[in-house]
Amino acid sequence: MSEGADFKDLQRRMDGAISAFKHDIASLRTGRASSNLLDPIQVTAYGSSMPINQVATVSVPEPRMISVSVWDKQMVGAVDRAIREANLGFNPIMDGTTLRIPLPELNEQRRKELVKIAHTYAENARVAVRHVRRDGMEILKKAEKDGTISQDDHRAQHDRVQKMTDDMISTVDSLLSEKEAEIMQV
Repeated sequence: MSEGADFKDLQRRMDGAISAFKHDIASLRTGRASSNLLDPIQVTAYGSSMPINQVATVSVPEPRMISVSVWDKQMVGAVDRAIREANLGFNPIMDGTTLRIPLPELNEQRRKELVKIAHTYAENARVAVRHVRRDGMEILKKAEKDGTISQDDHRAQHDRVQKMTDDMISTVDSLLSEKEAEIMQV
């Protein structure tokens, strides 16, 4: 095969979509405390929006408690507000510059909400993978039209891009089913 799609680049971009999906579902709560639960929270600090781990230390002192130690006394209110507005179901308790976040027991309704959120993250990952696929297919069409690859090479590379896409989507589906089982486990 002469020209055509850059499979390493396509693979790298698809792996990036899977990595982002893994990060997203890691932040979903499964009944036990994890410092990753607060990763999606953005705090408005010093005139810009930044991740919570850039203004505070997040730790897990107990299995059902998250502790957030804010570095700057003046930022405690902003961090508290960001946690409450994130709609994660957390209700922080202020203790000086430390916010303690007790994790309530997950009820059936909250578990179902978390599963819906996981499905949304999975669909976003699938869409990202399909965008990469579309870009690869456009490169192949252009290469065939320009005459840099033959119809046979186009077909072979098309099949390879499609197989990569199918593999990535099945990876997303398996990660989703594992997370769904983890969330629904009582």
